[in-house]
Amino acid sequence: MPEKEDMPSKKTATPKNNNGATLGIEAQLWQAADKLRGHLDAAEYKNVVLGLIFLKYISDAFERLHSQLVEKQAEGADPEDRDEYLAERVFWTPKEARWAHLKANAKQPNIGNLIDDAMLAIERDNPSLRGVLPGNYGRATLDKQRLGGLVDLVSGINFVDEESRKQDVLGRVYEYFLSQFASAEGKKGGEFYTPRSVVRVLVEMLAPFKGRVFDPCCGSGGMFVQSEKFVEAHGGRIGDISIYGQESNPNTWKLAKMNLAIRGIEGDLKEPADSFLRDLHPDLKADYILANPPFNMSDWGGENLREDKRWKYGAPPVGNANFAWVQHFIHHLSPTGMAGFVLANGSMSSNTSGEGEIRKAIIEDDLVDCMVALPGQLFYSTQIPVCLWFLARNKVGAIHESSLRDRRGQTLFIDARKLGYLVDRVHRDLSDEDIALIANTYHAWRAHGKGESMTRPDRPDRPYADIPGFCKSVTIEEIRAQGYVLTPGRYVGAAEAEEDEEPFEQKLARLTQELEAQFEEGARLEEQIRRQLARLTYGQ
Repeated sequence: MPEKEDMPSKKTATPKNNNGATLGIEAQLWQAADKLRGHLDAAEYKNVVLGLIFLKYISDAFERLHSQLVEKQAEGADPEDRDEYLAERVFWTPKEARWAHLKANAKQPNIGNLIDDAMLAIERDNPSLRGVLPGNYGRATLDKQRLGGLVDLVSGINFVDEESRKQDVLGRVYEYFLSQFASAEGKKGGEFYTPRSVVRVLVEMLAPFKGRVFDPCCGSGGMFVQSEKFVEAHGGRIGDISIYGQESNPNTWKLAKMNLAIRGIEGDLKEPADSFLRDLHPDLKADYILANPPFNMSDWGGENLREDKRWKYGAPPVGNANFAWVQHFIHHLSPTGMAGFVLANGSMSSNTSGEGEIRKAIIEDDLVDCMVALPGQLFYSTQIPVCLWFLARNKVGAIHESSLRDRRGQTLFIDARKLGYLVDRVHRDLSDEDIALIANTYHAWRAHGKGESMTRPDRPDRPYADIPGFCKSVTIEEIRAQGYVLTPGRYVGAAEAEEDEEPFEQKLARLTQELEAQFEEGARLEEQIRRQLARLTYGQ
């Protein structure tokens, strides 16, 4: 029997994370922009701010290339030839839409109408952006003085100079603003934003190097952005993956289109539409599916889809779409495809309305590759505990790799509930080390058998071993014995207690002394409060 390893200890030092990707400028911009918000609610202001950031970016990119073409006119370059810009994947920006024009008129009462004209002109001259950009900046309810102040604020950022491009200022500002708006909107924020650290866990575990990547509830497109970043970080090429997505909310769909456009990512998002009632990619078989569907969605049109071909493992309950999403993902997987997605914890154990039977059928078909229980408070939109599901059509090899271990009939369970750190009183995040620990444990399990030791579970080159309280490799027989419940805590057991080198008598004396000191401090505070109350009473 291989030796089991101890649960990796958690350090209290400040984690290396930067998952919020703050350069400093993001927070400064957000604070300044928020002051200009006035009485607009976050949902409305989001489109105002992000639309201006997008407009500033495409104008900056245009002006940068325009200047280069002017310098090369002697060599035959034409700064007024739209094909020159198309060749460099730069949007053509007509004169009335260039930022210099808007900046010069920022203090004018018609600045809202000028911005609307700019948005329409860009959509007119760039077919891929038609119907994408926000408008109605000229509406009476939008304070034009504050709007002009916002134009001045955004004018101070250059998104395309060499240093800004190197640090991805645009992408990070856009993502930071999305996260802040998600926080401000609370529950509704979850409709368009998945916390970056959660997306990174999904991407790092699935490792989408090459192939078709699909998200049928893509929100603002964060899964696609992180997939592209993953490919770039590991020396791949952007064109190695093809992006397919679908989003039902028209405003969120626009956010996704802009989010991809500012990064030069080409994606097939077609038009806003409901994935259940109008699947825009009916024949797509994806190599990777990454998704964060709405949790426990009750109004999903299930009563009209009782006989749908996607329900191979059973018709999902009309009142909860969780297993409609799961089967939608499975339906769109290629013969060697893999899926990673977020669901509420109830999906791992619910037996109501036939959900238990659907889960049982999926398990018996040997599709469940890995289950991860996440810590609470990661999401802006809900305090519901969540988990990650990972499904694999082929547990023998991988899509583009044949050196993986045969894991047929097995599932890896990871209990990551103790990981993460508090960003503030109500929000938690995962550090780089946490993400590496989870992802590398999974890759070690996929690549190797149980090793004799794994002293560094965050090292992908070490053999896999069960870690009490953290991870365990389980057979289908063991899952059957647990009634097809997929909660990691059922399988990983409890972490082994750390040895305490302090003698009992010494510890008891120390703790007693600390308790006495706390009693004394409590008595002192109580007496102080009584004196203050007496003073207030006599003062009356």
